[in-house]
Amino acid sequence: MPGTPARRVTPELAHRPHESDVFPAHWRRLSDTRFLVTAYWPPVHRFFSPPDDRHQDPMVVGETLRQTSMVLAHAEFGVPEDTHFVMWDMSVSLAPDALRPADAAQPVAIEVVCSEVRRRGRGLSSMRTTMEFRRAGRLVARGTGSTGCTSPLAYRRLRGARLDALAALGVPVPPPPAVPPELVGRSRPEDVVLAPADRPGVWRLRVDTGHPVLFPRPNDHVPGMVLFEAARQAATAATGRRPFLPSGMTVAFHRYAELDSPCWIAAEVLDKGPDEVEVRVSGQQDGEAVFSATLSCEPDAPVRSLP
Repeated sequence: MPGTPARRVTPELAHRPHESDVFPAHWRRLSDTRFLVTAYWPPVHRFFSPPDDRHQDPMVVGETLRQTSMVLAHAEFGVPEDTHFVMWDMSVSLAPDALRPADAAQPVAIEVVCSEVRRRGRGLSSMRTTMEFRRAGRLVARGTGSTGCTSPLAYRRLRGARLDALAALGVPVPPPPAVPPELVGRSRPEDVVLAPADRPGVWRLRVDTGHPVLFPRPNDHVPGMVLFEAARQAATAATGRRPFLPSGMTVAFHRYAELDSPCWIAAEVLDKGPDEVEVRVSGQQDGEAVFSATLSCEPDAPVRSLP
């Protein structure tokens, strides 16, 4: 296959301080906008842990897409190391029964196409990455996401007042008490991102800035993957399905979620028939929409392939 030699993914490129949290391992350029990436999904992980003894965590697909997008933005599109990334949307479809812990030693081959590439001068302003994930020759997931890039100077202009307000606080805002882990499909209280609220189907976002995976480095807002995880946990609690194994996940981010103001997570369950449940999840903060997500689950579905 034509292309350049394979290059190794470093934790710095993936914006992860620990090697164990980096899922893409190396990549190869096939053309100006097409790449072949090799990733590994570990059988166990300190956060992306198996929801039962038969499946790996489906959220690992979205995290791999996110990391891969940043790696390519830095290494192939010249984005400087100090650039701020914001993910505007992400959509993933997958076959949960293809995510078997027994296959974890097998590499995941990811075909990546970069499109909607927008430049600001010689720098990258934004782009969309679309990916197909195969393991042992089988298509197990598809995904796409749109990512924006902001220089430190522009970010300071955009977020300066908020950065100053957080600096004045001096200490991280303590997280509220978590809901019981089993309610949201987690085994450890520290991995729960929802706190109780006073209405059914609504929770308060639980932000723990000391979490080593959700907040791998200091941040002035709630990372998008924390909101994505909140949507998954809300869908689990709202449906009572444990594990909640999504076959489709779509999220759009409308504004930054701030660290020092309550963010409310609401879930609405739509019964799509005996074999599918759809959950719409939304986040609101200070009266404004933060994100909206839709998650589909096919309970007790047989092993299937993506169409």
